[in-house]
Amino acid sequence: MIEVKNLTKQFGSKTAVKNVSFSVNEGEILGFLGPNGAGKSTTMNMLTGYISSTSGTAMINGIDVLEDPIGAKKHIGYLPEKPPVYGDMTVKEYLNFVYQLKKSKLPRESHLAEICDLVKITDVKNRLIRNLSKGYQQRVGFAQALVGNPGVLILDEPTVGLDPKQIIEIRTLIKKLGKHHTVILSSHILPEIQAVCDKIVVISSGSIVANDTTDALARNLSADHKLVLRTEGKSEEIKKLLSSIPGMERVYINREAEPGVFEYFIEAAQGKDLRREISKKLTSRNYPILMMKSNELTLEEIFLKLTTGDNYGRVDM
Repeated sequence: MIEVKNLTKQFGSKTAVKNVSFSVNEGEILGFLGPNGAGKSTTMNMLTGYISSTSGTAMINGIDVLEDPIGAKKHIGYLPEKPPVYGDMTVKEYLNFVYQLKKSKLPRESHLAEICDLVKITDVKNRLIRNLSKGYQQRVGFAQALVGNPGVLILDEPTVGLDPKQIIEIRTLIKKLGKHHTVILSSHILPEIQAVCDKIVVISSGSIVANDTTDALARNLSADHKLVLRTEGKSEEIKKLLSSIPGMERVYINREAEPGVFEYFIEAAQGKDLRREISKKLTSRNYPILMMKSNELTLEEIFLKLTTGDNYGRVDM
């Protein structure tokens, strides 16, 4: 597992990362998000031992990266944004080179064959890497990260530049790897984080501003007294009916979602849950409820709100 406590990095008078703390358990996939310049890459470089921290600790399977970087790196498989491959080598030659570099003790032939099969590069193992497509080079990058079967995988923008089919294949691979590894996935593609990760950490201006599951963040940042409702019937009559409910602050007709079906934004008094009263009122007048849900934020809106304070794309209720 990964345990980070008060990790700080200063470059002269500039503090790039300040008191960052989070943990990732075995078999868990963590999405690491942050705008450009937020300190995301610096944090990942400290975790991999590429740069040292100014203060704080980063533990990889119980080993302090700063005190024993070589020991910690034995447990890490790292895929940087640009795969560290050598174009003049064949895939097979390159993986053998990585195997020797990592001083792996696993049976060479069977171990490398298993990795090639897992990332689906067996059919190109005798080809020069420079002649492979971007997608296959990315798979080779994944393969080198898996040599030695490390318990921790750190993946930086693993699907950048890939086509939609390749992105889906890489996502599937990450989810499969997450069952047996601890994974940190850095990405600017928010749907990718939502599709793959168990929880997310958001970093902004060098500090963590969120650390939770996507669903929990949406609940915590959204106003639970605001609802989105769709029902069939005369919109002005329904608006008047809903507005008559005690504790109702505002009813806003948003749009006609389909012929005769309107969508409403509903705001109750703070702390009021009016869902049952809304259901009773509409049912009593034979207005069918086609949808009613809390007005939760999307991952994109969560990201913007946490890093900029912006509620971009939201309707002001």
